Amino acid sequence: MENTKHIDTIVLDKTGTITNGRPEVTEFVVAEGFERARIVSLAAAAESQSEHPVATAITAYGDDGKLSVESFEAIPGHGIRAIVDGSNLLIGTRKLLNESKVSFNETEASELESQGKTVMFIAVEGKYAGLIAVADTVKDSSATAISEMKKLGLHVVMLTGDQERTAQAIAAQVGIDEVFAGVLPTEKANVVAKLKAEGRRVAMAGDGLNDAPALATADVGMAMGTGTAVAMEAADITLMQGDLMRAVDAIQLSRLTVRNIKQNLFWALAYNAVGIPIAAAGFLAPWLAGAAMAFSSVSVVLNALRLQRAKLTKF
Repeated sequence: MENTKHIDTIVLDKTGTITNGRPEVTEFVVAEGFERARIVSLAAAAESQSEHPVATAITAYGDDGKLSVESFEAIPGHGIRAIVDGSNLLIGTRKLLNESKVSFNETEASELESQGKTVMFIAVEGKYAGLIAVADTVKDSSATAISEMKKLGLHVVMLTGDQERTAQAIAAQVGIDEVFAGVLPTEKANVVAKLKAEGRRVAMAGDGLNDAPALATADVGMAMGTGTAVAMEAADITLMQGDLMRAVDAIQLSRLTVRNIKQNLFWALAYNAVGIPIAAAGFLAPWLAGAAMAFSSVSVVLNALRLQRAKLTKF
């Protein structure tokens, strides 16, 4: 709580922190020459092997038709590679398809990303088969919380593995100016370390398993109460709700607590600085000195108890 008072920058993970973390498929576009039902079933079957929120949305969207998944490989930050019902399948980012030398429809993908949607590309047997657009809605309180953080003098940064266009669209919705997009899970801690190297005092708010290293690297790590146990273990503060307004509360409460501590120290020292010389000179009866000392302790406790009446920002 004492360290939280000194932060000047707060880094927010996008999925599950700024957004609800429950993405839904909004578009499933199948390329010409492929059967839609077949591609949807292949994608649903392959993604059923992944625990990523986007994978859950794709699985929920399609009927896998009980297709057998013969092999599966998750490529962190890029997508998946699988063999489903005898078909070699790639589902992931443009970087994954570029590395596999698969050409795709860039124009359509860019348009969807500009709307704040995450786009995943599909390739079957090395040929472009379509794309999936997934949208994750922003939490109702996120824009207000970020506005309050700015009022507290904090520089707010968003961190996400999404493409630049998608990230900028979400950032614009909530009022964030600085965005680190396309960040791999293993690179999140590096971004936090970079900000610290610039002389900033950094807090990090996240909820996922892959946020844990960044939470541990930050000067103050804040785990969302709706997140994973690993994130909570790595963080310094666990927010009891999955609401960014609770992060604002933690920062405000930290500043009020430190101010209260300083007030108590000042008055306790001032009180003793006046009282001890008088007592030492013999001008203060022992019983009166004892009563004065007790009153000093009570006044410190009463001042500290004022924190219970602190008016925190509500949404």
